[in-house]
Amino acid sequence: MSARLAVAANLLLLGSLGLAGWLNEADPSAFYTMAQEDRALEWMSFWSFLVAAAVFAVAARRRHRAIGRLQWFLIGLAAFCAFVAMEEISWGQRVLGLRPPDYFLSENYQQETNLHNIASGDVRLFVFRAIILGYGVLLPLLALPRRVARFLDRIGIVPPPIELSPAMFGLFWVHLQYPWKFTGEIIECALGFAFLITAMALADRNDETASRGYARTVIIPGLVVALGLASSAWSQNRQSGDPALLALARAEVGALKGDFVAIAKDRGVEAITKCNLHKRLYTFATKRPSARRLARGSFAARVDEGMPRARAEFFLDPWNSPYWVRDRCDDDGRRVIMIYSFGPNRSRNSSHWEIRRDDIGEYVLRQPAP
Repeated sequence: MSARLAVAANLLLLGSLGLAGWLNEADPSAFYTMAQEDRALEWMSFWSFLVAAAVFAVAARRRHRAIGRLQWFLIGLAAFCAFVAMEEISWGQRVLGLRPPDYFLSENYQQETNLHNIASGDVRLFVFRAIILGYGVLLPLLALPRRVARFLDRIGIVPPPIELSPAMFGLFWVHLQYPWKFTGEIIECALGFAFLITAMALADRNDETASRGYARTVIIPGLVVALGLASSAWSQNRQSGDPALLALARAEVGALKGDFVAIAKDRGVEAITKCNLHKRLYTFATKRPSARRLARGSFAARVDEGMPRARAEFFLDPWNSPYWVRDRCDDDGRRVIMIYSFGPNRSRNSSHWEIRRDDIGEYVLRQPAP
C-alpha cells in the first residue's frame, strides 16, 4: 500500500470517528436518528461489508491465478463479510416485513432473524474486539518478520496491510472506551469500510493497474456511502398500501394503552414503567413482574378476533415489528410514556419525547414541565 493511499485510508477511518463524536455533541437528536435501524449508518455498514465480500472474492481469484493455490483465507474473508452484511439487515427480514421464527422472537433480544444477537452481550463484545485487534493489528504485526511472512504465505494466510493498523487500533480503542451510546454502530460501520479498503489493497497487490488504487479507494467507498444514503431514503419512505393495517395498528396500540392504564390503576400507581425506560414490549412484559398481566390483557384477547397468536405472544405489530414502550423523564418534571409501532416503513421515526411521522402509537402519560 502506497504512503498516499495509507494516509487517505487512515484519515477516512479515524475521521469518521471524529465526525461521530462531533455530531453527538453538536446535535444529539441527529446522532440518535442516524444510528437507528434502517438508517444511513446501518445501510452503509451493509453495503461496505457486502462490497468488501465481492472484492475479497476478486482478490482470491487474482491470487489463485498468480500462484496457483486455493486461497482459502481470502475466500473465508469474503464469506465472513457477506455473512456480516446479511446479519446487519437481519437477512432481509425487516426489509420484507417477514415474521421471524418463534425461536428468534424469544431468544434474540432484538426479536429479529439474526444470529449475533442471540449471544450474550459479553460474548458479542469479546468476539467483535478480537476480530478488530486480532485481524487488523496483531496479524499484520506478526507478519513483519520475513520468516513468519513466508510461513503465513505457505499456509495461505494473507494479512491485511500493516499501514492500516493505526486505524484498526483506533477502532479497537474507541470501542473499548465506548464514549457514546451508539458507539457499537459507529465502529461496525467504520470496520466495514476498513475491510473494504483492505480487500481493495489485497486485490491490487498483484494487479498491473495498482497505480489506480488511490482513485479506487476514494471512488468505491464514495459509492458505498451513496448506496447507504439511497437505501436509507428508500427504507424511510416505503409504505404499506393496505389502510386496514394502519387501522389495525391504531386499534392495537389503543388496546395496549388500556392495558397499561388498567394495571397501573389496579396497583394504585401512576405508571408501571420507570423513568428513562425504553424497551420492546415483549422484553418488558417478560422481565418485569408488574407487566406480566399484559400477556392476558385486551391486546392479547384480540387473538379471539383473528390476531395471529404469535403476534399476540411476542407483541408484534401488523408489519411484524416489535411494539415498544418508552418512559422518558427530565429534571424539570416533564414525563412522557408512550407505546408505539415503527409503522409501515418498519423503521423508528419517533424522538425521545414524541411519536413522529408514520410511527403509530398512544401516549399513556404526557406530563409537561411545570
